[in-house]
This record gives sequence, structure tokens and C-alpha cells, in this order.
Amino acid sequence: MKLVCADSRRKRGRRWPPVGRFRYLTREDRWEWSEEVARMHGYTPGSITPTTQLLLKHKHPDDKPNIAELIEQIRRHGTAFSSRHRIVDTRGETHVVVVVGDRFPGPDGRLLGIGGFYIDVTEQYDADLQKHLSEALLAVDSRRAVINQAMGILMLRYGVGSDAAFELLVKLSQESNVKLRNIAERVVAEISARDDEDDDAAYRVDRLLRAPREVL
Repeated sequence: MKLVCADSRRKRGRRWPPVGRFRYLTREDRWEWSEEVARMHGYTPGSITPTTQLLLKHKHPDDKPNIAELIEQIRRHGTAFSSRHRIVDTRGETHVVVVVGDRFPGPDGRLLGIGGFYIDVTEQYDADLQKHLSEALLAVDSRRAVINQAMGILMLRYGVGSDAAFELLVKLSQESNVKLRNIAERVVAEISARDDEDDDAAYRVDRLLRAPREVL
């Protein structure tokens, strides 16, 4: 699969991978889903109020124990996280999702809750991601090199395909009001500056995705 620019994607009518937002308000013990996240679970937007029990109901049986523990950590401690797991929608279809969340404060500076992204990576899940990245880097043109490099990093870090990686960069650019190229440059810089500290570099990429306003 070759990497193509955004304009080429639109001209050829390629479908974007679903990306949505969620929030968990700790003091109210309340979850919020964007329209995209509701659809991932098989619901018409606005037709359901998400709860912890509903979230667990939709987790794949093999993934449910680990996710139940993660959700409990989020509820009790406001834990930042990233996870790739499976959900089962209302039609019984399984989706593979990447979920990234981080803490956000209220007006008084105290923890208000956890917020972040859902990315439906079902179509990319069975792909050979290392091969995709190698082919993608070979297809990089000079004007979009840094964006494509950042996409490659996200592909390897989160196990997503090129479309999902690009859409996530676009979402982060919009959320932080920072140019797409600058977001991409920071992702690449976090890895390049820490080649000998892989765990630390990966953590900083996670932190950048969760809270780009604070890191940039």
C-alpha cells in the first residue's frame, strides 16, 4: 500500500477511517461520546447515554478483563493511557480500536476527567505494518516527507494504517490549532532525539498525542 497525499485521497474517493472523541468526567462518573464513537459501537448518535457498564458490554470477551481493569484505573485515579483492543457493536460485528486518553483539568485546576480519541483500525489490523511503513517511506515525496515520517511513526507505535495515522495528525492539528507540518515535525523530533531511549521516546509521543497544546 503506497502512501498518497490528502488531495489524492479525496480525488479518488477513499473512505477515511473512523476517528472520534470521548470524555470521562470523574466527579460525575459520566462518559461522553462523539457521533463517530457512537457509530463505532453501532448506535445512532444521541440515541444512547454511555455508561461504564455499556462500555464493558461492548468489549470483546477476550479483551474485557484487561479493559475492565484499565477502566477502573481511569475512574479511580484519572490514569492517562493508550490501548488497542476489540469492541463488538450492536450488530455483533467486531472492530479493532486504538484508544488514547489523557487527563484534563477543570477551571479550578483540579482534575476534571480524561479525554481523547477512538480510532477504528479494523481494516488495517491484519496488514503487515512493517511492510506498509517501508513501502510508505519509499513513496515519500520531498514536500511531505516530515508528515509521512510522522505517519510511519504512528503506524508502528499504535499498529494503525496510513489513513488512520494521517487522520489522527489532522485531528491533532485542528484540536491544538497548530499547523499539520509542525505537529508532524514534533512527532519525528521526539523519536529522532531519543534513539537510545526507545521507551522514553514512545512515552513522549503518547503524551504529544494526548495533550498537544501542552507539549508544543
